Parts: sequence; structure tokens; C-alpha cells
Amino acid sequence: MCGAESLIPYIREPEKDSQPTIIIDSHEASSAKKIVKGLIERGANVRTQPLPKGDYVISDFCAIERKTVQDFAYTLTRRYLFDQVFGLKELYQTPIVLLEGYLPIIYKFSNINPSAIWGALFALARQGIALIHTTNQKETVDFLYTSARQAQIVEKRLPVVHAVKKTETLADAQIYFVASLPKIGRAKALAILESYQTPIKALINVDSWAKEVHGLGPIISRKVSNVLNTPFKK
Repeated sequence: MCGAESLIPYIREPEKDSQPTIIIDSHEASSAKKIVKGLIERGANVRTQPLPKGDYVISDFCAIERKTVQDFAYTLTRRYLFDQVFGLKELYQTPIVLLEGYLPIIYKFSNINPSAIWGALFALARQGIALIHTTNQKETVDFLYTSARQAQIVEKRLPVVHAVKKTETLADAQIYFVASLPKIGRAKALAILESYQTPIKALINVDSWAKEVHGLGPIISRKVSNVLNTPFKK
């Protein structure tokens, strides 16, 4: 923390009308009923719905994937873990893996080396994915409730479910790529690709868009050209 920021908003008891909303994946809600019950008892507004990624959404920038220690080891052996977590990272600025349970039990597993689990945890941390450990469902409830309240009541962020962007074909991927450029969108992306056939040819000839692509003026082409040609500064 810096400046005049205080811990008081984070630890003060919530007012009755300032309770956070937590969106829970439908499958997670059915398999973790004690967590749902605990959140409701704390006063949280709980909504359940199918989530494309993650188990809990607490803000527009943060979603949480909950794993028991046993689940974590299982998904690691089946190669599911990184697909799930990196998919979550594509949708949310702050993805969190919540690891629940007695962690030393990893030394009792017969089918996986504990080093593999420690290595997986390090790999996630190195990719900027936060790791939170709770020993039981009560601690999980406390973490979820406190985090949601901090994000929504203190930081004024709303819980938002982000949809997965699907690129079912190569053409869809090309359209999505070009459409993501400034002031382009899907309709203009189609016109650009019809004129230049490939995205790389379109980017190389960006300065000619105003003359060769119907519906594109010099202002838009200059904006795109600036994005493509200006050196990156962090």
C-alpha cells in the first residue's frame, strides 16, 4: 500500500445494504454446497449460472478456479490444469487458483511425484497467476467473501462474466484479428480481407487502405498505421 490508503475499509464490518455478489458456476455450486451455504450465511448475494471459465467470479477483472489438493493432482496428471487456468487468464486480468485442503497429503500420493506439484505451482506463479491456499471450506468461504467485498464495496467493481471468444475457422480467426485494430470492427475487417486476401498483406499496405478499401478513410488508416509503426513503450 502507498500514500494515504488505509486498511480500515478492508477490515471494517460490512453494512447490511453493502453486501457483495458472487457468481458461482452451476456445477461448482452443486458440488460445493457447504461453500454456497456459508457465503449466503455471511450475507453475500449468490448467483449460480454456467460459467465458460472458472468457478467463482467476484469482479470484472477477477475470477477464481477452486481446486482441492486431490483435484489439483488429478488435473495435473490428466493435463487439464494448465488448459483451465490459462483459459481463465485469457478472460480475466486477475485469475486466481484457490487450492483447498491439507497440502502435505501430496507426499502420500502414489501416482504422482510431489516435485511435479511444486513445479506446477511455481509454473503458475511464474505466469502471473495468483495462488491462494485454504485448509478447509470455511477458510474458502472467508476468502471468497472478503475478496468479493473488497473488489465490489471498496474498489467499486462489479462482477462480470466474460464470454469465451470463439474462432471456429481460420477465416474467423483472420476476421477477429483484423477487426481488433482501432476503429475497424467486423464489417471493415471483411472489406480489408476481401481487398488484400491475407492479414499480413493488409498490414503491409495499411497506408493504401483509404484508396483501395471501400468505406475506409484516411483517419482510420492513420490510426491503425500509428498502432502498427509506433515503438512500444511500457
